This record gives sequence, structure tokens and C-alpha cells, in this order.
Amino acid sequence: MTFRHLSAKYFEPGFMWLMVFGIIALCQPWVQWLHVWGVTITLAGLIGFSIFSKIKPLPEED
Repeated sequence: MTFRHLSAKYFEPGFMWLMVFGIIALCQPWVQWLHVWGVTITLAGLIGFSIFSKIKPLPEED
């Protein structure tokens, strides 16, 4: 498995979920630490997703 396949299969969805987690962390009122770091978590997910969404696997040759 190449880095391009790892990027498409694991990194891209992982950073999407990190963005979702950051938004949830920002909106929840129970844990102060998550609320304080919610924007940073979302921003890290957004930057990671922006980078790894540009790395697509090469087309399969028949």
C-alpha cells in the first residue's frame, strides 16, 4: 500500500472526523478543556484535510 492509498483511505477521513470532533468539542458545555481547544482542533482537521485531499491515488493500470 502506497502513501497515496494510505492518504485516501485513512488520513483524509481521519481529518474529516477530527473536524467534526472539533465542532462538537466547541459546542459542548461540560468539559472546559475541550471547549477551549475546540477551534484549534477544528483548524488542525481542516488543514490536514486540505493537504491530504489533494493527494489522490494514481489510476490503476489494467
